[in-house]
Amino acid sequence: MDRAVDAAGLAANGAVDLSLWALFLQADIVVKAVMIGLLLASVWVWAIIFEKVTTLRRVNGRADAFEDNFWSGKNLEDLYAGVRDTPRHPMEAVFAAAMREWERSAPKLEHAPEGVRESVRERIERAMAITIQREMERLERWMIFLASVGSAAPFVGLFGTVWGIMNSFAAIATMRNTNLTVVAPGIAEALFATAIGLAAAIPAVLAYNKISTDLGRYAGRLEAFAGEFGAILSRQVYEPRS
Repeated sequence: MDRAVDAAGLAANGAVDLSLWALFLQADIVVKAVMIGLLLASVWVWAIIFEKVTTLRRVNGRADAFEDNFWSGKNLEDLYAGVRDTPRHPMEAVFAAAMREWERSAPKLEHAPEGVRESVRERIERAMAITIQREMERLERWMIFLASVGSAAPFVGLFGTVWGIMNSFAAIATMRNTNLTVVAPGIAEALFATAIGLAAAIPAVLAYNKISTDLGRYAGRLEAFAGEFGAILSRQVYEPRS
């Protein structure tokens, strides 16, 4: 309240500074807390966007190289030897999970009945499905934060605006002066909170929609690879090596 009165007093004396830094300094402590919180959220949003964009570009590039290598006709055991313990990206992890299960089960398939062969096939498919789910959960980390900022930041900024305007009106009532030079600074600093809220929310919403689409596309790519590789191993299950 005192800060609002001081700002109004400065305005009445003609010393009106509507720069962004001045608006922040003149704001009430609650409005300042809202602004700082929104600025920190905005910085974190951009950090998440940068991390997700670079990660998706990297995993897609590595998946391209891996698929080229996989479909080139290279021996599966040789390919598996290079990724057995340290898969570098989700597609390699899916491949390694399936090969690990196949390696455990293959020696038992020589004279195995139909039920055993079917259970082996199901275990391989389940191993790949669990790996896809685990890898996608890792890629989707912090996405809920983008969604939360995108939906909540405008309302947090609006809260700061309402609080600031209430203080401004209280100061106007105290001074009994409705001159625009008195009203403008308090209203401006209050609206500044809404502007910061929108600056945090808009990139968060746009990035969430774009990254979610890209993640869904990548998940589909992993599932397609798992289905194709599962079909290859299924033929091996029903026609075991001698």
